[in-house]
Amino acid sequence: MSRSQNLRHNVINQMIDDMARDHIPSPLPSQSALAEMYNISRTTVRHIMGHLSECGVLTPVGSDYVIARKPSHDDGFSCITASLAEQNHIFEQAFFTMINQRQLRAGETFSELQLARAAGVSPVVVREYLLKFGRYNLIQNEKRGQWSMKQFDQSWAEQLFELREMLETHALQHFLNLPDSDPRWLRAKTLLERHRMLRDSIGSSFRMFSQLDHEFHALLLSAADNIFFNQSLEIISVIFHFHYQWDERDLKQRNIIAVDEHMTILSALICRSDLDATLALRNHLNSAKQSMIRSINQSLESAH
Repeated sequence: MSRSQNLRHNVINQMIDDMARDHIPSPLPSQSALAEMYNISRTTVRHIMGHLSECGVLTPVGSDYVIARKPSHDDGFSCITASLAEQNHIFEQAFFTMINQRQLRAGETFSELQLARAAGVSPVVVREYLLKFGRYNLIQNEKRGQWSMKQFDQSWAEQLFELREMLETHALQHFLNLPDSDPRWLRAKTLLERHRMLRDSIGSSFRMFSQLDHEFHALLLSAADNIFFNQSLEIISVIFHFHYQWDERDLKQRNIIAVDEHMTILSALICRSDLDATLALRNHLNSAKQSMIRSINQSLESAH
């Protein structure tokens, strides 16, 4: 089975599970929104829509798809023949999606088998992935096969952003010194355009920001060409997107501000304006830090 087909089958299984749990509304979000939600291409989304329509789960109505019936596991795919390396990649995407769609929340307990079934990978892959995050005090092993997500306090958030600022300001200087032929300049322009598109429809698409946020910071850190920087992004992303779940009262406004800040940084980068890009990045990181601290404190207050 090809890598693309493996990915398609696993996303189909994820979407079936999400529809069964009422995590996906009917009519379904747009193809571009689904592509953002599941971190896949729109071509893959179209293939998935076709499969679910053939199964009778979805029915096309005009340009939309509506859920015709509750899906069952028989509508998906039961086995995976991917290598362990490919399963690691599949589970990483699935884990991020579960966080983004609020299927995993701070304070909740979950099992390795539960996550393995949801992502269609081996429990061994899930355990190794969770052990990696466990080293950063993000999750706690309650008993064999059972884990819980931790809550974070203000001190933890401040330490996280101290690390984030050091890494990203360092990476920014490397980015500004990339040769004109480096493909990351084109990726920056494409990412700026995608931010503009999201900004135009953010009233109904503000939850789509989390994937764009991950891609933005991944692109920035990639300029350092340092594998440890890339690994730190995984940790930061998980924490940051868990914090979104604690207090949603002003989530839309926070995301609008963050999109605007990203666009300011990208515009300064593309114009090769060193000072403007550096100031814009520091402003964005400070804004995100204050947002996280407020969210953490509000969560702790509501818990008492």
